[in-house]
Amino acid sequence: MARNKELADRLAEVLLSGRWVANTNYKELLENLTWKQATQKIGGLNSIAALTYHVNYYIGGMLPVLKGGSLEIRDKFSFQLPKLESQVDWERMTTEFITNSKAFVEAVSNLPETQLDAVFVDEKYGTYARNIEGLIEHCYYHLGQISLLKKMITNR
Repeated sequence: MARNKELADRLAEVLLSGRWVANTNYKELLENLTWKQATQKIGGLNSIAALTYHVNYYIGGMLPVLKGGSLEIRDKFSFQLPKLESQVDWERMTTEFITNSKAFVEAVSNLPETQLDAVFVDEKYGTYARNIEGLIEHCYYHLGQISLLKKMITNR
């Protein structure tokens, strides 16, 4: 299997439809959560909504680069969650997350094999492959947090 397809499959696994590595994925975890559950804080931990926003910030921010555009995101803004005041706000946010995830998986799947070893925006960021793999790892890291938070919130 081509590397771009392998990376796209790994992204789909964590974001949209897989269960093999973590026995869940973002889409599954975020479904059926109310906005009150998603915004509920436990101690000093980030809320599910904040973590969802954070991951989507990177997915949505890297997507233009995969399509030939520039990198406009900055780490310092990645947790600036807009205020969620209703179920509609939460559903809008999760819909954007799923839409961006599908688009990102498709963009990675369509990347030319040679681009995976090319510099991603600037040499300091490494290659496209390194950044995509890093995003996968980042997604799993926060998936674990969201999974635990959801268990804590729904088991109360």
